[in-house]
Amino acid sequence: MSQSSQLEGLKVTLDNLEYHYGGGGDGEETPHVFVYHITIDNQSKRRVKLLGRKWIISSPKGEKLVVEGDKIVGNEPDLAPGENFSYNSILLSATDASAIGSFHGIDEDGNRIHTRIPRFVMRIPDQTC
Repeated sequence: MSQSSQLEGLKVTLDNLEYHYGGGGDGEETPHVFVYHITIDNQSKRRVKLLGRKWIISSPKGEKLVVEGDKIVGNEPDLAPGENFSYNSILLSATDASAIGSFHGIDEDGNRIHTRIPRFVMRIPDQTC
């Protein structure tokens, strides 16, 4: 199997990050909800099809959670040069966290490609009055 290469011009941007208290499915264990909005912009000269993702979520204590799998929010975006794909998703957490990762797929010639998700930090606001 061929190795993946980072595709020049395939960019990932964090468009917005929202914080909400409550709404977590696990009650008091994960009461903090972070909603992140991401855009993947194909500024390369090649058509790409994104097939999956890998996230590494880190806590302030150094604990890491690796999340990887097929598709991106149920989609396999097929992006011609100049096209983009935007989506949002959530992270339920009991603490502050940071996230980095990558999206992977293939280009129009069948070469394996990836692009990195820049690190971003999710901080729980100070709740004192």
